[in-house]
Amino acid sequence: MDVITIERKVLQKNDEIASKNREFFIQKNLFTINLVSSPGSGKTSLVERTIEKIKDKVSIAVIEGDVQTDIDAKRVSNYNVPVVQIITNGACHLEANLVKDALANLEGKLDNAGLLIIENVGNLVCPAGYDLGEDLKVVVISVTEGDDKPLKYPKMFMNSEVLVINKIDLLPYVNCSIKDLRANALKINPKLKIFETSCTSGEGIDKWCGYLTGSIKK
Repeated sequence: MDVITIERKVLQKNDEIASKNREFFIQKNLFTINLVSSPGSGKTSLVERTIEKIKDKVSIAVIEGDVQTDIDAKRVSNYNVPVVQIITNGACHLEANLVKDALANLEGKLDNAGLLIIENVGNLVCPAGYDLGEDLKVVVISVTEGDDKPLKYPKMFMNSEVLVINKIDLLPYVNCSIKDLRANALKINPKLKIFETSCTSGEGIDKWCGYLTGSIKK
């Protein structure tokens, strides 16, 4: 019971800060997405392809979350967008207070931004329960992970609004059925909006970016 009580207090505090983050995003007219996935799904590549495709239409800022190193932030900075790296030093997810601190480091750089991308730490478990104040939680899964991940990690798929199935160019070489993957995901969350992408070939990126820019305008 003590563990449950502590967990509730932690999540309650997180939700309070997330609510303040959300108020800030609304004030700045900033559409915010929280990208979540297991390690190696291609989140950073998806961020890069998204920036390439819509940077002339929408001003973008990025918060990168990782256990160690600023490798991803350096990659994203090559696209000349404001980016802040959060290093969690072992923590398996971002929390609302970390995002709040990162926003302070972006002060003055968000006034003209229309989209904030938060790339969470690679993990399909811990980030599922933490609201960051985002408008949209987007779970990314690569076909190299197989088609059973939604059944094994249901909370992440239940709490997300969008599923991006990435690395579809590798389908001929892996044991993964897109049909089964989609069915398993929709079994967990029938409301999921699903996109199939390849950051290598570019397939599906236009559809994903079209949906994203359409959501920003709403």
